[in-house]
Amino acid sequence: MTLPRVLTIAGSAAQGSAGIQADLKTFQERDVYGMSAITAMVANNAKTEQGIFTNPIDAIEAQVYAAHEHVGLDSAKTGMLFTEDIIVRVSELIRELSIPNLVVDPVMIGKMGSQLLKDEAIESFKELMLPLANVITPNRMEAARLTSVESIDSVQDMKEAAIQIKDMGPAYVLVKGGPLTENATDILYDGEQFFEIESDKIETIHTSGAGCTYSAAIAAELAKGKTVEEAVQIAKQFITYAIQHSLSFNRGIGSTHHGAMRKYKK
Repeated sequence: MTLPRVLTIAGSAAQGSAGIQADLKTFQERDVYGMSAITAMVANNAKTEQGIFTNPIDAIEAQVYAAHEHVGLDSAKTGMLFTEDIIVRVSELIRELSIPNLVVDPVMIGKMGSQLLKDEAIESFKELMLPLANVITPNRMEAARLTSVESIDSVQDMKEAAIQIKDMGPAYVLVKGGPLTENATDILYDGEQFFEIESDKIETIHTSGAGCTYSAAIAAELAKGKTVEEAVQIAKQFITYAIQHSLSFNRGIGSTHHGAMRKYKK
């Protein structure tokens, strides 16, 4: 027996809702074999002065090589890369190993307000990572940052941002609208046409890990051989269930529920 194989190259979120924790939970739910290369650890808290710790470059590359050598890869996703040095080395590894079906989640700002991509690394991210992406999945704030506009406030703004980001090199651009519209509309753009990906809007603050989960689900479906359009549609349904049945721990923003689609879809 074998399963499609997916690697996440991303940060570890100690509270379990985002980062590689969210990715691996998603991979398990989508019935693919998940692996991880941890770029950094995010552990913001009220007790210690430091809450973000980056892994050494040699530790990151060892993890990627190990996954590739011992299991192999059908797709991969990147999440939090944080520094220019990590971006440079990860982009080199992706090219060297010809990693297929790459989903790039441009993790910039965490739900708790943490900066997860340094300002000086943004240009390197655009230059090195975007041309490697089969799909890039920015939310509205990230899309605005990538295109140097003040804000994205409409579906038309999302489409204009998608066009600009497509010109940076990815095969597909998925701009996530979040609560912008009545139907929680995302825009998928392939360079020729736009696809509006819709779901019911859910009123909740408990969405930690939503972006990580969405992109991980896309990577999982691509590993199974789905087209990008099919993968995004399935992932949209998956994350909608996860938000609809999100988890609250009565300590601020709670987590998306990665097992929700399996438990509650009729």
